[in-house]
Amino acid sequence: MTGEDAKRGFVARVRESVFRSSRRAPVRTTTQTAHVLERKYEGNRQAIAAAYGVTPTTVGRWLKGTRTPRGEHAERLRDEAVEVQTTQRGRERRARQVQESQVGSNAEVSRTTTFDIRGSNAVRSSYVPLRLSADEVAKLIRSDTEDEAQRIIGTAIARYFNGGGGYTGFDWDDFDFDPKDFTLK
Repeated sequence: MTGEDAKRGFVARVRESVFRSSRRAPVRTTTQTAHVLERKYEGNRQAIAAAYGVTPTTVGRWLKGTRTPRGEHAERLRDEAVEVQTTQRGRERRARQVQESQVGSNAEVSRTTTFDIRGSNAVRSSYVPLRLSADEVAKLIRSDTEDEAQRIIGTAIARYFNGGGGYTGFDWDDFDFDPKDFTLK
């Protein structure tokens, strides 16, 4: 699995955490395919087929339910279905609500690593509790890319390992974590 494959879905999981009630991916892959096709690829079967590396006929089968996407295709379709469920306007409205409330959020990263020292990871933590400010949560809500979201979480991890503010030796890009190990509470 490449680094990009491991990161895929991070923004979708954040959005599901923030929009708990109604912004989850549809359960049926036929519905997921239809939503993604219409809202992200503007109804162009060739475009979605090219993006997934399948034929337009396969996309048609996903729509009819005679075939079901598997593996990476299933994960990507689910993530993109979540992405199209939350509009830019809705995310902006939720981000403003969070900022106005001035209430942050708790989060955790179950595993994180940092730079190698003689072949061994310098930090191995089984649990990193994070406190995100309202502004950081709003930035997460507004983020459109995996890199933006990871930078926000990386900054919170660095703050945790820096002891809150006194020590400033770590920066956001000193840490690696699997986005699947991140939980927003």
